[in-house]
Amino acid sequence: MQLKKNPKADLNKNRNLYFVIGLASVLFITWQAIESKTYETKYDYEALNVNDDDDEEIPITEQLKQPPPPPPPPPAPEIIEVVEDEEEVEETIIESTESDEEMVIEDIEVEDEFDDIEVPFAVIEDVPVYPGCERVAKSQRRTCFQDKINQHIKRNFRYPEIAQEMGIQGRVYVNFIIGKDGVISNIRMRGPDKNLEQEAGRIIGRLPQMTPGKQRGRPVRVPFSIPITFRLQ
Repeated sequence: MQLKKNPKADLNKNRNLYFVIGLASVLFITWQAIESKTYETKYDYEALNVNDDDDEEIPITEQLKQPPPPPPPPPAPEIIEVVEDEEEVEETIIESTESDEEMVIEDIEVEDEFDDIEVPFAVIEDVPVYPGCERVAKSQRRTCFQDKINQHIKRNFRYPEIAQEMGIQGRVYVNFIIGKDGVISNIRMRGPDKNLEQEAGRIIGRLPQMTPGKQRGRPVRVPFSIPITFRLQ
């Protein structure tokens, strides 16, 4: 026997539709529950404003200290008594400390300030006089001195053989002092090679004795420097 059902009584007819509606309703309720917020009404936001306390003005309670009043002046005496000066005051006699004996003043030796002084060639008053420059005017003696020095170097110049073989060349700076007696001393050399330095020292060591330089009319030591160039042709 086949059972016949009323089509309206079929429960599976709109099953999928009901499932979608139910699922949508559950999701909506869940979303509302998550997004809902609760606030405590115990405190208000404006009541917790901390900035209001910072703006409170504190009154100045500093007390100005006033200095105490000066003490009153002492009272003036009612009666002024005049006392006569009856006591004699002994006068103090100050005896002279000068002696009757004649004082002997010893001669103090003054050290000669020009003993060890050195005056550079560029600023000395009277330059050293090279032999042959005695008749030259005083204003031209400085130039004459330098010309004579250059002539002496050219006349006595000799290139060291070992320096020529090694191809050594360069400039040697020579410093020396013209003493108070006009003699050359304290010759110092500085150059690129010892052989060139020795040759430059030999040339300067052969300078003749000169008339010493003078400062304020007194002979002094005069330092002088000159470069000697060694160049291979």
